[in-house]
Amino acid sequence: MSKHEIYEEKATKLLEPILKEMDFELVDVEYVKEVGNWYLRSYIDKPGGITVDDCEAVSRLFSDKLDQEDFIEDSYIMEVSSPGLDRPLKKEKDFERSLGKKVEIRTYRPIEKEKEFYGILCAYDDNSVTIEGDGHRQMGFSRKDIALIRLALDF
Repeated sequence: MSKHEIYEEKATKLLEPILKEMDFELVDVEYVKEVGNWYLRSYIDKPGGITVDDCEAVSRLFSDKLDQEDFIEDSYIMEVSSPGLDRPLKKEKDFERSLGKKVEIRTYRPIEKEKEFYGILCAYDDNSVTIEGDGHRQMGFSRKDIALIRLALDF
């Protein structure tokens, strides 16, 4: 397990009880390096959406826990935010909630000369995702070939 995966796992264990008490959902935790800085990002949600005040309350409590545990060696910036409309589908509940909705899939390498696909999410399991594209054509994708899957935004 890599350093960032260990940090993400430990941060998740600290954050989950805080969110459970507030009746919020943990969408994702990531520890990433961007432009020379390390970031510990937590994405939270609740029915009706997360507010800035919700993020601030969670951030204060989470920051205190992180200071107590002090397991991250690097200096980092901690952020708590809403996952946004374009959040990736990662967990079982994300896929369940998105069944029957239009999704965007980006693959690591071209499939039939394309890397971006749009369609209605028809089915999924631990290994694959199936969408219905134009003309009711079903397309299946191996989960290991998918770089990103999220709800398609139509404006």
